[in-house]
Amino acid sequence: MKKALEMMAMTLLAAGLAACDDFGKFPSADTHGELRWSMDKESVAKAGAEIPDTNDFLLKITDGKGVVLYEGTYGDSPSKLTVPEGSYTIRIVSAEFTTPAFSHPVYGDEQVVVIMAGESATVTLRCSLLNCGIRLKTAPDFLTSFPDGVLYVAQGTAKLMYAYRENRIAYFRPGEVSVVLYDEGKEETLFTRTLEARQILTVSISAPGEPGGAESSIKVQLDTSKVWLQDSWVIGGDNSGNGQGGSVPDALSVAEAFEKTGSKDVWVYGYIVGGDLTTSSSGEVKTSGITKATHLAMADRSTVKDKAQCLAVELPAGKVRDALNLVAHPDLIGTRVYVKGEIVEKYFGTRGLKGTSDYIMK
Repeated sequence: MKKALEMMAMTLLAAGLAACDDFGKFPSADTHGELRWSMDKESVAKAGAEIPDTNDFLLKITDGKGVVLYEGTYGDSPSKLTVPEGSYTIRIVSAEFTTPAFSHPVYGDEQVVVIMAGESATVTLRCSLLNCGIRLKTAPDFLTSFPDGVLYVAQGTAKLMYAYRENRIAYFRPGEVSVVLYDEGKEETLFTRTLEARQILTVSISAPGEPGGAESSIKVQLDTSKVWLQDSWVIGGDNSGNGQGGSVPDALSVAEAFEKTGSKDVWVYGYIVGGDLTTSSSGEVKTSGITKATHLAMADRSTVKDKAQCLAVELPAGKVRDALNLVAHPDLIGTRVYVKGEIVEKYFGTRGLKGTSDYIMK
């Protein structure tokens, strides 16, 4: 009997330890809490086509000992983690940045949250520009005075050649950034500035006077007034001027669509996460063995399975159904898509998009 009890205790202990590896199935709310996160998309600015979709941002979640709980894209992250009480760091960036580069702004945020046993905490990530940049404007007289000169923007040993006709922004890590002139085998640092994150410095360079003459000199004018926040064009926000999802750049997320019931001819974007909502059990969407070609479920993250967080999308007969139905295309689960239609209050027990008239695969 004693050996049997010992074996039972060891079995229960092993089961408990195994459960600790599954962040969604911790056995006791007395020692664990729930960690959630979301992105404030209106805090992310868009500079032309240089910023990726927020779902492609890189997310990393670590515990107080540096153990990585999740590392991957924001769109593929789970909706929550059940974790032991303690502190957790959540870091998100639009892209990795290791060396100076043109047209490479990086947006991100990092926050530390303390999770208490039996409690839930939601971290809202508010991204801002993490690196800094320089844009050079070279006057014609400079080209006349230094026809063989070459300008570089440099930080430490790393440098970028800045052609006279270049108009892109050169991005660097925050810190000292220099503009250097190479001419006739000589190197001259024209100036060095210390730039902070979010600062974009515009520099006008001229060389008045006779070319090659004694009075020919370089003049540098720094525009120190610009700190670009780029908040006039927001990812997932009002990029078309109406903010109602009436165009593809202005498309609504699934969460935003939930607040726009009754809107017609709007675009909504998200991930295809399943189907067969009429037969789904336990409030979860069905992800395999789909038998209904008339609809699908879409969510803001590819890992969502809770029907309450999904938008039920009608697939009318024709090109939309032919392209998107999960009976013929089960491999589409996890794919990002834009769909156009009317947002309705109820469709298969959740918010819905009816009369889907168009789609774009991403």
